[in-house]
Amino acid sequence: MVPPRTLLVGSGRIGSRVAEELRRAGGEVVTLRRSAASGADGWRHIAADLSQPLTESLPAVDAVVVTLPPGDEPDFLDGAISRVAEALPARPARTIWVSSTRVFEGYGEERPLTESDEPRPRGERAQQLVDGEVRAVALLGATILRPAGIYGPGRDRLIRQVLAGADVDHDRRTNRIHETDVVRTILTLLQADQVPAVLHAVDRRPATLGEVVAFLADRLGVPVPPRGEPAERRGTVLDGTRLGEVVDGLAYPTFEDGYGEMLAQRG
Repeated sequence: MVPPRTLLVGSGRIGSRVAEELRRAGGEVVTLRRSAASGADGWRHIAADLSQPLTESLPAVDAVVVTLPPGDEPDFLDGAISRVAEALPARPARTIWVSSTRVFEGYGEERPLTESDEPRPRGERAQQLVDGEVRAVALLGATILRPAGIYGPGRDRLIRQVLAGADVDHDRRTNRIHETDVVRTILTLLQADQVPAVLHAVDRRPATLGEVVAFLADRLGVPVPPRGEPAERRGTVLDGTRLGEVVDGLAYPTFEDGYGEMLAQRG
């Protein structure tokens, strides 16, 4: 059963789709977002700039889902979850903090990384994600969900890159997850009796970037993009075993499944 009332912090594509599914299942939804909204979509919106203290208390909720990207300031995510926690009248029964596999950007090993591997950020944005994870766990007992590269309708940058014939690092190791499966994973975590502390959201087919663009080029009927200069960071492979134990099958188990559908819909 979905939580009776859920607060969605951040209302991008993922948050909006989760809100729609919760409302469809009979749950009440409140979204916290930077800009005001009309509420015509069927749920309550609260406008707030999370780089500043909230000016009013938040309503009591049963669950919280945070889908905020890193901000311009190094402490944005850390401060944002702190302000949300302070404004809530009570700690919710379930909090999902949507982070990213970017927290592993400092790894160079080819072995698959599991949820037991510690983050190894290198850049400021990855460090923001790690800081936010730590604070979300400390304040709200959050489950940390780390999606890999999210793709799906409207997320077709790589397709456009192949059509443009842009150079790519063919040997870079990559992981992907379809947007639909990220949403399904969040909904599963909200409703499960027991949830893991950390979960990687990756499909079953890690691949080199060269494999992915070769597949896309074949389906599009264009030349495979040329091999560019190797990047300093060679990418990582994430183990998706735990995701398979939590979610009952992925809608798009491999990038061929997801991108294949996207290309078929292009006509």
